[in-house]
Amino acid sequence: MSKNIRTAFLLGAGLGTRLKPLTNDLPKPLLPLNGQPIITHVFERLALVGIERFIVNTHHRASEYPRHFPHGSWRGIPITFVPEEVLLDTAGGLKNIEPFIKDEEDILIHNADIVSSLPLNILLDKHLAGNALATLALRSQGHLLNVALSPTGFVTDIRGALNTGTKKLYQFTGVYIVQRALLEHIPAGKVESIVDTFIRIIRQQTQAVAGVVIDTGYWNDLGTLEQYQRICKEFANE
Repeated sequence: MSKNIRTAFLLGAGLGTRLKPLTNDLPKPLLPLNGQPIITHVFERLALVGIERFIVNTHHRASEYPRHFPHGSWRGIPITFVPEEVLLDTAGGLKNIEPFIKDEEDILIHNADIVSSLPLNILLDKHLAGNALATLALRSQGHLLNVALSPTGFVTDIRGALNTGTKKLYQFTGVYIVQRALLEHIPAGKVESIVDTFIRIIRQQTQAVAGVVIDTGYWNDLGTLEQYQRICKEFANE
């Protein structure tokens, strides 16, 4: 297991349908927040924990990414843009960047439209101290509480797919770390959600996917116009 994680994969290929008309001409992660593209707020958080390279998948208005980052970098940190002609979803998108991460043992993955101040060092410490194929950052509160966690810190169910009947559920934040070996469980070229991948892995091995609950800091999923407008106001008042 590596002692540090150098590369982060940011999911930036979504259509941003619920944020139309703002996303008619821009991908959602490039919408402005306090005068800067949303994705740069993610870059900043990742840089604080030592990330040295960003990989961003693109699809909707993909040409806008290199226009906003013409030097292929942010504050000296290189950015690799990986276009998807067909949207591959979260697991398919991860599998698609496999050629770019051959030298990495672990990858930090972050939805590019999530704005948060989660202390990511907690997630890194949890992942690097164990041997799970994936470690998910979870919250006790949220709009989609559907992740079950064992007392020993392993994910036992997501979306009720494994019928564990667990009553205490957590919010998956869209921030997680995977070993590169996890990509062996994702079929190449297939459109697949990472949640479906996790469920398949948990069925095969009960202690393959870990979770850590991080309730400190704020966490915002900018999925709707209302959420985006609210966060813009909050950042403007800081």
